[in-house]
Amino acid sequence: MCLGIPMQIVEIDGFNARCEAKGVTREVSLYLIQGEPVAIGDFVMVHVGYAIQKMNEEDARSAWEVHDEMLASEASGA
Repeated sequence: MCLGIPMQIVEIDGFNARCEAKGVTREVSLYLIQGEPVAIGDFVMVHVGYAIQKMNEEDARSAWEVHDEMLASEASGA
């Protein structure tokens, strides 16, 4: 299964951004969303190193809650 991970942009350099989620930072390409205005502090859905859509903070936090629930379920063997 492939998942997109919500991340927050902390630095932008052209079509590349440094994004952070839960203390982890990654270099992310903004190429696929070049038609969307993005700024430091924005949230994006990241899949295999590419931002695939811009999202609001509420949706990003909701997605992280679901991810956390899945990880907790997997860890408990449910």
